[in-house]
Amino acid sequence: MRILLAHNYYQSGSPSGEDAVFANERLLLEQAGHEVIAFERSNDAIGSGLTSRLTAAVAASWSQSSHRELTRLIAKHRPQVAHFHNTFPLLSPSTYAACRQADVPVVQTLHNYRLICPGALLMRDGKPCEQCIGQSPWPAVRHACYRNSRTATTVVATMLSVHRLRKTYIDDVDCYIALTDFARQRFIRGGLPATKIVVRPNCLMDTPAVGHGAGGYALYVGRLSSEKGVRTLVEAWRGLDCPLKIVGDGILRAELEARASQSTSRIEFLGFRKRDEVLALMRDAAFVIIPSECYEGFPVTVLEALATGTPLIVSALGALDEIVIAPRHGLKFQAGDRDSLRSSVTALLAQPELQQAMRRDNRALFESHYCADRGLESLIGIYERARRAAETSLRPALAGA
Repeated sequence: MRILLAHNYYQSGSPSGEDAVFANERLLLEQAGHEVIAFERSNDAIGSGLTSRLTAAVAASWSQSSHRELTRLIAKHRPQVAHFHNTFPLLSPSTYAACRQADVPVVQTLHNYRLICPGALLMRDGKPCEQCIGQSPWPAVRHACYRNSRTATTVVATMLSVHRLRKTYIDDVDCYIALTDFARQRFIRGGLPATKIVVRPNCLMDTPAVGHGAGGYALYVGRLSSEKGVRTLVEAWRGLDCPLKIVGDGILRAELEARASQSTSRIEFLGFRKRDEVLALMRDAAFVIIPSECYEGFPVTVLEALATGTPLIVSALGALDEIVIAPRHGLKFQAGDRDSLRSSVTALLAQPELQQAMRRDNRALFESHYCADRGLESLIGIYERARRAAETSLRPALAGA
């Protein structure tokens, strides 16, 4: 199959999980023999000057240059389907229109909640927020939900309002990919057609070796920021007789190290580590903790823990609550509650036989649902679905087309 993959990268200094998924799925398709045509932009191209930022703000709603360049690319390569990962801000919804005008079916992965939340995370003041779901996006402007800026949030709210009125998100996309049913239900409430949204989780390109938890420590892997629940994690560790290794960096690192040093907690901050080092740490960990206090998408850390067979302790919130079935794959606790987290850690430490059962079940779940073969099979199935939908639907004519 000839596939157009389109993505707007975030800044290279802070790569995202979306960037990684785009790269992984491109490799997955190419290794399977499919022809991939990439259409890519990077936020590195947005200068720091006022003119550059104003230009990017205007382009977020409709980028003439992206529409023009993608139209040329489609005419040259004639892809059979177009798969978008992130269009904000440089690609813009104008790229959907370029595909429609050329009768190329469109698939859009919903990595975040941008289409129903200007801040993209369904979060305000460090906690989940669903105020804008199914409603106007303008309350987000009052709360400065995007980048803590009312001006920047106005740009996103304008984009959403314009394209809701135009019915871009209903008419110009043939199939949406939600990472979990939790996310799918929120997009449906937000106005996307239920018939167009399929659930397909992320997958891993490789299959890491299974571990045995020989290190006997707990492990956290991720960004050190408030929405990730790391403050709750450090507070919960007071008095626990179990080593905790924290992998990652972020704005809270100095604060967390200071808090840990003021107690008798056995916490070690390892900073950023390469992926092979992370996987080795996972294999030797007794369990992995994901204490998020925001709605996660489908964290790669979950996939890697399942692949290595490592038990999980997660906050019972959003997608994490859906993915992890307790006590088969791990244990859960109330998000933001250090006592609840401490109780789950204590309970799992006291049950070595349960840990071993979790290791077997987690690896089996990975192989049956999240390995590369399953990921490729489901992705091609979605492309075929989008092609059938485009062939059988009566698409409204584009204004000015």
